[in-house]
Amino acid sequence: MAFLWNWMKSMLQSLGLQNKEGTVIFLGVDNAGKTSLMSVLRDGRVSQSSPTYHGTSEELQLGSLKIKAHDLGGHKQARVLWKNYMYATDAIVFMVDAADSARFSEVRDELHALLMNEDVIEAPILILGNKIDVEGAAQEEELKEALMLTSHTTGKGTVSRSLLQTRPLEVFMCTVSRKSGYGEGFRWLANYL
Repeated sequence: MAFLWNWMKSMLQSLGLQNKEGTVIFLGVDNAGKTSLMSVLRDGRVSQSSPTYHGTSEELQLGSLKIKAHDLGGHKQARVLWKNYMYATDAIVFMVDAADSARFSEVRDELHALLMNEDVIEAPILILGNKIDVEGAAQEEELKEALMLTSHTTGKGTVSRSLLQTRPLEVFMCTVSRKSGYGEGFRWLANYL
C-alpha cells in the first residue's frame, strides 16, 4: 500500500504538479465522496466516513502540489455556509455521485448556483463524477448532459487561461474507493492554480 501511495505522489510530481499551491474547496451534495477523497489524498487510505457535519481543513501535499483543502460538507445546512469560503478560494473540486441519478437535478441546481456566484466567477472548477465502479453509474457524457454542462466544459488539455473565454471547467470520472481517475483531474486543475 505504501508503495502505491509513493508511486502516486511521484507520478503527480512527474506530470507537472511541481511548485504549485492554492486554496481549494471541496463541494458537492452529501454522500458524493468528498471526505473519502480528502482521506485518500491525505494518507493514501480509503476510510469509511460519517457525514461531514462540520467543515474540515487539511494541508495536502501531492507531489509538489500543495493545497489547503476545505471539505465543507454537502447536507443542506452545510451548503448555506459554502459562501463563507468562496471569496478566498483559488479553485473548486465539485464531487458528484455518478451512481445516484435520482439526485442529479439537485446537484445541477447547486452547481449552477455556484457557477453564478460572483465570488468564484474566475475560479477553475474540477467536477469529479465519483463511484463509476457502481453498476448503473452515469458515463461522462450522461453526467455532463444531466448537469447541463455539455457546452460549458473547456477541454481536458492544457489551454492557456488567457485563451479561454470563460473559467476553466471540466468533468473527470473517478472511483475514489479504488483510487482511480481523480489524478488526471488534479493534473488538469494544477494548470490553472
